[in-house]
Amino acid sequence: MKEEAIKSPLKAFMKQRRMGLNDFIQKIANNSYACKHPEVQSILKISQPQEPELMNANPSPPPSPSQQINLGPSSNPHAKPSDFHFLKVIGKGSFGKVLLARHKAEEAFYAVKVLQKKAILKKKEEKHIMSERNVLLKNVKHPFLVGLHFSFQTADKLYFVLDYINGGELFYHLQRERCFLEPRARFYAAEIASALGYLHSLNIVYRDLKPENILLDSQGHIVLTDFGLCKENIEHNGTTSTFCGTPEYLAPEVLHKQPYDRTVDWWCLGAVLYEMLYGLPPFYSRNTAEMYDNILNKPLQLKPNITNSARHLLEGLLQKDRTKRLGAKDDFMEIKNHVFFSVINWDDLINKKITPPFNPNVSGPSDLRHFDPEFTEEPVPNSIGRSPDSILLTASVKEAAEAFLGFSYAPPVDSFL
Repeated sequence: MKEEAIKSPLKAFMKQRRMGLNDFIQKIANNSYACKHPEVQSILKISQPQEPELMNANPSPPPSPSQQINLGPSSNPHAKPSDFHFLKVIGKGSFGKVLLARHKAEEAFYAVKVLQKKAILKKKEEKHIMSERNVLLKNVKHPFLVGLHFSFQTADKLYFVLDYINGGELFYHLQRERCFLEPRARFYAAEIASALGYLHSLNIVYRDLKPENILLDSQGHIVLTDFGLCKENIEHNGTTSTFCGTPEYLAPEVLHKQPYDRTVDWWCLGAVLYEMLYGLPPFYSRNTAEMYDNILNKPLQLKPNITNSARHLLEGLLQKDRTKRLGAKDDFMEIKNHVFFSVINWDDLINKKITPPFNPNVSGPSDLRHFDPEFTEEPVPNSIGRSPDSILLTASVKEAAEAFLGFSYAPPVDSFL
């Protein structure tokens, strides 16, 4: 009975975690109990994520095809879906799928993220797609960030050709093992912190750290992926106000709709570390309104089965007042110098000289044991590998085709040397 009592909230939690923020907001909007909560009522006033500078600007009509969104230099105009064998679905998101693909000429394996333009335009998410691409372009081979090889588009789809990482999501491994021992959690937290520190050095706030966006490579090292919610150009003391993220990991200042800064990423690191050690995020409740109230008002409760240094780190990262949070003064250096990480040689860490505590033991690119069967058993859509016949394009598809000018990208030759 005790095991069932544990499994029931876990199952509900896993199911809820698969929902996007928009789906989640729709659900609580239709839940009369949740809507009575004052914080939820306040949050539901936000219908779309907006940047403060946009909210104060004069409203302008939606862009016509002639006012195209320029996503940067186009230097790989000849790439096309038929260059690839699309083998398996390995992930899904709001706007499309991630597939394992083999390049026909190179024989190399890639993870290809295929996004539907119409879905992006319908939800007015072009800006987030632009951010994702820009952040991928800025990543000059940091060891714990996924790399973009090139990108291209057809009239109705966008294609990101990314590193293929097949050690599984941290979420998947947590789901199977429920929690990790402290040395393993410390190793992952250190590699994640290193990646976040690098993004912050580029004035990028990640904003969506969660176990689903943290992959393990074939050796067991961390790889952060999915940069769609990154916010660029946030200087050391800069802030932003967009309401976005994943419910379980929203920092108090985001829920309060207050301006927030890069310390939001350190809150999320604390939430992920807590989840690795305890099996559920801090302040978690199956009732979303109660969970929000917990995040805002409930003191952090830590069970006694962790070391004092882990306890001190979690208390510092999960500090509700962002100005007092660990990382508020000196960003990554504060995390790096914390006693919890005193056993970590950071130079060895960044050079991947520390043996990971867990080896996924994958036999090769076709080994999909660490991907959720929910994805891999799904058939690959025929449309993924085809370019649409331009004669048959509808007006809406034609508009979508013209909306992402310059999306295609190929890196300079010397970047691979």
